[in-house]
Amino acid sequence: MNDNTKKEGKRINPFFLPYNTPHETAPFDKITLADYEEAMLEGIRRDNEQIEEMLNDPEEPTFDNTIIREDKQEGRKHYYDLLGRVTSVFFNLLSAETNDDMDALAQKMSPILTKHSNDISLNPKVFERIKYVYEHHRELTPEEARLLEDSYDGLVRSGALLSEKDKDKLRKLTEEASVLSLQFSQNVLKENKAYSLHITDEKKLEGIPDTALEVAKEAAKEHELEGWVFTLDMPSYSPFITYCKDRALRKEIFMARNTICTKDNEENNLEICKRLVNLRREMAQLLGYETYADYVMKYRMAAKVENVYKLFDNLLEAYKPTAMKERDEVIALAKEQEGENFEMMAWDSAYYSHQLQLKKYNLDPEELRPYFEVNNVIKGVFGLATRLYGITFKENKDIPVYHPDVKPYEVYDEDGSYLAVLYVDFHPRKGKRDGAWMTEYQGQWIDKKGENHRPHTSLVMNLSKPTDEKPALLRLGEVETFLHEFGHSLHGIFANTRFESLSGTNVWWDFVELPSQFMENFAIEKDFLRTFAFHYQTGEPIPDELIEKIVASRNYNVASACLRQVSFGLLDMAYYTQKEEFTEDIIPFEKKAWEKAIIGKQLPDTCMTVQFSHIMAGGYSAGYYSYKWAEVLDADAFSMFKKNGIFDKTTAKSFRDNILSKGGTEHPMTLYKRFRGQEPTIDALLERNGIKNNKA
Repeated sequence: MNDNTKKEGKRINPFFLPYNTPHETAPFDKITLADYEEAMLEGIRRDNEQIEEMLNDPEEPTFDNTIIREDKQEGRKHYYDLLGRVTSVFFNLLSAETNDDMDALAQKMSPILTKHSNDISLNPKVFERIKYVYEHHRELTPEEARLLEDSYDGLVRSGALLSEKDKDKLRKLTEEASVLSLQFSQNVLKENKAYSLHITDEKKLEGIPDTALEVAKEAAKEHELEGWVFTLDMPSYSPFITYCKDRALRKEIFMARNTICTKDNEENNLEICKRLVNLRREMAQLLGYETYADYVMKYRMAAKVENVYKLFDNLLEAYKPTAMKERDEVIALAKEQEGENFEMMAWDSAYYSHQLQLKKYNLDPEELRPYFEVNNVIKGVFGLATRLYGITFKENKDIPVYHPDVKPYEVYDEDGSYLAVLYVDFHPRKGKRDGAWMTEYQGQWIDKKGENHRPHTSLVMNLSKPTDEKPALLRLGEVETFLHEFGHSLHGIFANTRFESLSGTNVWWDFVELPSQFMENFAIEKDFLRTFAFHYQTGEPIPDELIEKIVASRNYNVASACLRQVSFGLLDMAYYTQKEEFTEDIIPFEKKAWEKAIIGKQLPDTCMTVQFSHIMAGGYSAGYYSYKWAEVLDADAFSMFKKNGIFDKTTAKSFRDNILSKGGTEHPMTLYKRFRGQEPTIDALLERNGIKNNKA
């Protein structure tokens, strides 16, 4: 125990003190489970104290003494926002490194935290003071005006104008939604981690690559079993469903993954989903909106539900004919191999799609793994940022981490000045949810004295693990995932705004995916691959022949992939455009909702909704379309780099200055047009995907 956590022999909660770590990073090694609840409750008390101090201020309410009021108590500079400090650590670890005790504490504290948030946003005295500033403020900078607008409208959208009766109703709805969202996520994690496919007969493993078998062998050892164990984590599931020749086993693992949280047990999410849809509809209608989607669209580039459906219709019109052809080609190959009576099922698609890719391009994605050793990929991705923006990364092992897998880096700007801390957490493990995400432990802001407080960003993924025989060798898709989340990280790292609530990724939801999806474009660029893709054993660079195959096959099944994303977007919008109480059974409703984007046979028992964390518990409710919306932007933006050179520093500087560093300080289209010189069109995306020939 460090001396700074002792006082007269008594240990002090580390959240209550300056951290005394490099860059004041979270002291993960000092925090105990009990510290969270104590610090959250104290944080709530301090918030209430600050609110009372503000409300009792006899001076006329102003922007400076109300909207950006600073703590007047000495000695609390580093931990003024105690509640934000502790909740950022707790809820980030709830996704990245949780356990039963953490889950139980989350269930206990979530309604308390939601109540506290409601107590502030529904306090009429708070609203009246902010309303006064909104109507009588001094001349403001554009960024100050944006913050004031967000502060005022945020309270309105949180129920400030409701009657006391409706405020009470809204409180109950939001508190219930917070508990159910958490329960949803915990159920998905538990069901996902509970399944394992144990195989002892080596003959059943025919077709599965050695890399995947080595990982499965390691997993068996962890389970204290002989043979091989496959799980529903993507680095295990994806190679199995793609390569395993045993159709019955493919079906077993496919059905396991696609029926989680539908069984008759405590982790069933069917009724939870139905209730969440209704809770959000009721909240929106209380606030004067017809549907939850209408509520969401006010702060989206799409602006209206009709514009989302227009995007879907345009994509379906452009991509569906090609997707049908792609599907027919895969079925034809399957019948060629298995006989004319063969009926393609969902657990066959990845297997035969891979066979067709092999036939058409002579490219097996497994051939690429030896060139994508994880440490080389790190050098490549970091090196790309160095080449574009001049920034550098230095691992600092003195920065505490929450798990030995995590690597902490300091990020420095081109002039050598400190920019940020970046945590990178690569591999799956028991207490970590599936997927990949970027988050922050500290945002960026500039205080009254001009000190620029730099961000602590975190990049969390579930990439292929190392084994006893080999280092972590990634798939090309995993390299793309790394680039995607790294793009989000750069959005945080380059943040340079005055107010934390407007910095970094605090932008409109259908704009936030632009920096991430933009970075994915580099994954197939020859000049980029040449910087890091070396064989992990021989050191030989990736052959031109393989790069040419990657480029040639980049649009393989691109239309089918587009329809998959559109189907998810249609499902999301179907739930959140409900005007009346939602009473339908989830599974049949799902089948109907996305029907026009589905080109294969639908199975009666599978269900996406119950594990669709993005729209049920992850902030993308009525917003999943954002991925396709931002894809139009990212293709259009990258066309500038293709025109000027993919490493062009002038273009990169413009992207940094106009997009990455500005956060939510201005309307996203204003920022985009400042970079691009015009509004985006769908043309660049269609051209990139080979759906339309280049006009040139």
